[in-house]
Amino acid sequence: MRAVVFERFGGPEVLRVGEVAAPEAGPGQVRVRVEATSLNPWDGKVRSGAMEGVFRTELPGVPGTEVAGVVDQVGPGVTGVSPGDRVAGSAGRGAAEYALLTSWAAVPDGMDATQAAALPVVNETARRALRILDPKPGETLLVHGASGGVGGLATQLAVAAGVTVIGTASPANQERVAALGATPTPYGDGLVERVRALTPTVDAVLDAAGRGALPDSIELRGGTERVLTIADPAAGELGVRFTEGGRPSASDLAELVGLVARGEVSVPVAKVLPFAEAARAQALVDGGHAGGKVVLVP
Repeated sequence: MRAVVFERFGGPEVLRVGEVAAPEAGPGQVRVRVEATSLNPWDGKVRSGAMEGVFRTELPGVPGTEVAGVVDQVGPGVTGVSPGDRVAGSAGRGAAEYALLTSWAAVPDGMDATQAAALPVVNETARRALRILDPKPGETLLVHGASGGVGGLATQLAVAAGVTVIGTASPANQERVAALGATPTPYGDGLVERVRALTPTVDAVLDAAGRGALPDSIELRGGTERVLTIADPAAGELGVRFTEGGRPSASDLAELVGLVARGEVSVPVAKVLPFAEAARAQALVDGGHAGGKVVLVP
């Protein structure tokens, strides 16, 4: 089958379209004919070789950690889904004509596959972060990277739960953050003063940007308790909790699909590109300024 592959570690330029063996659905799995796959920063870390110390990659590697498509094969023990059903879920090696899912949610007919493919990873990551921080109604949550995929979804879920959110983003994305229900402020120098002018207390901090905001976050919070990052490798030296890679929840994803389908929550797709332009797509994700999810289609 056709797939986006990398045969050596390196920059986005190592990605190309090649041929790999099609997977077969095992116990508890479904195989989907991929209609769209979304790229994430994790894909770039694996492709570069940065994760080899903790996560070994068999070459040729295939990026793509979330997909939407049509079920074409159902493994032993799987119930409630049949060939021909549209689903989305987290996957390994998703940038291919076929991919395997062990957790998935149904995709309604009115939802485009490119939108559905943008949901699984941000859903799991944003909900995991919020469960760890546990912001309560009336508390103030500071979200770094509030205009991005994870930060934007966490902001919307927190606001819907009655939490006051202050969201940092680039000057160009201030209106986007405000539209999500948060109070926007630019990141960078002077952040502590800007946030203190907006609120006397920061009860929790989610860093979804990884742009060196942890020292300011600790100062605003008054310590490292309830400061969490999903993106800053300096977390360990600063005593801040780093969280990465949780267990996907089919029920959580199904809830988000419904919220997006009804227009109650948005997860923007910034760019849709063909497999042949995978290098360009990964460069956009690696750069961190795509302005939304970057999706590949076969």
